[in-house]
Amino acid sequence: MNKTTWNPNVKVRLIGEGLFNLLFWMYFPFLTVYFGKGLGLQTAGLIMALPPLISIVGSLTGGSFADTLGRRPVMLIGTFLQMTMFILFAVSSSPWINYVAFIGINIGAAFYRPASSAMIADTVPKDELRQVYATFMTVNNIGAVLGPIIGAVFFFQHRQLLLWTCAIVLFLYFITIYFIVSETLPVQSKQKDVTTPLKYAFQSKWSGYRLILKDRIFLLYVIAGTCSLFPVMQLDLYLPVYVIENVPKQPLVPHLLDSFQLTSQSIFGYLVGFNGLLFVILILPVTNRLKNWSERRLFVVSTLLAGGGTFLVGWNNNIWFLFGCTIIFTLGEIMRTPVTQSFIGHYAPEEARGQYLAADSLQNTLGKTLAPLAIYASGWIAPLGIFTIILLFAIIGACLYLQLFRLYSPT
Repeated sequence: MNKTTWNPNVKVRLIGEGLFNLLFWMYFPFLTVYFGKGLGLQTAGLIMALPPLISIVGSLTGGSFADTLGRRPVMLIGTFLQMTMFILFAVSSSPWINYVAFIGINIGAAFYRPASSAMIADTVPKDELRQVYATFMTVNNIGAVLGPIIGAVFFFQHRQLLLWTCAIVLFLYFITIYFIVSETLPVQSKQKDVTTPLKYAFQSKWSGYRLILKDRIFLLYVIAGTCSLFPVMQLDLYLPVYVIENVPKQPLVPHLLDSFQLTSQSIFGYLVGFNGLLFVILILPVTNRLKNWSERRLFVVSTLLAGGGTFLVGWNNNIWFLFGCTIIFTLGEIMRTPVTQSFIGHYAPEEARGQYLAADSLQNTLGKTLAPLAIYASGWIAPLGIFTIILLFAIIGACLYLQLFRLYSPT
């Protein structure tokens, strides 16, 4: 599917979401530090565990209404809610009001996302979906690379300007959706009773969760995944707190007298950008290189690399040492990504694959809920102790994976 022949709906989404994703990565990695300074690290650690749970409700609701009201109305509502919350964030000086705004942004994004994804599936031929999704992923990863580097300056020095820019971009995107994007919901899919699919969505989700409790192997898989995700998710949670509070200003190239000096905020921005760049460059070659590795080996090694690389961050504040640590834990993240998808593909029985896929998302939800506890604990535990706890989660996850494959042998 040549990009010049793409449906206007897809083109609008690619440009609008690509630009907003860049802005997203300019503020999101620094929110934990912001709330930590305004409310205290312990409080920040607790409240950052709430958005992932609320996002589940937003996603289920948005997906249900996308199949009844239509894709376009849901996208408009989600975009308008995010725009409104960014305005609230920009004009408020209260950390608690800003936290409410952040919750609203999460709900709006979660509400928007299912309709947006469904619109692609409605519009793009099946044999060209991979190309389209790959293009969107590439654009989003560019934002993940550049956003933190730029945001390290703008978020701390020109936060209101950044937030107003996000609001303006969303306003322009809202106008563009309203005038250019057309509805793609198939006529036969419309339902009169909006509450029925919403009720079914929640029932389906909880049905998937109940399924875990009845399947010992899958329950072990989810618990192991939750533990292994604990280190991975610290990149946006404890690591910004640690780097900004403990890593001193230093030159990028120490041996050059006129070397560019980086603040702790800039150093963290470079680390997150470097993480995104490594992911873009290495995911395909690493996946191909390790295609003959067993799932057992991939799960264990990726978990230990992610935990070990994060643990090493606490041992030295030199920027190049931190870049080395970033390479290690990013490799663990890269190795994990494809194997999680393949495991469910062959483990789940064909007649219940949808339920297993729904239940599989629980490990991501639990991981996002537990990961902020590292920030909460940092209020009374020294940094090296926090990094040790992160490593312990990784070791526990690796041990659980070993136990998992003692009970289950893929055919």
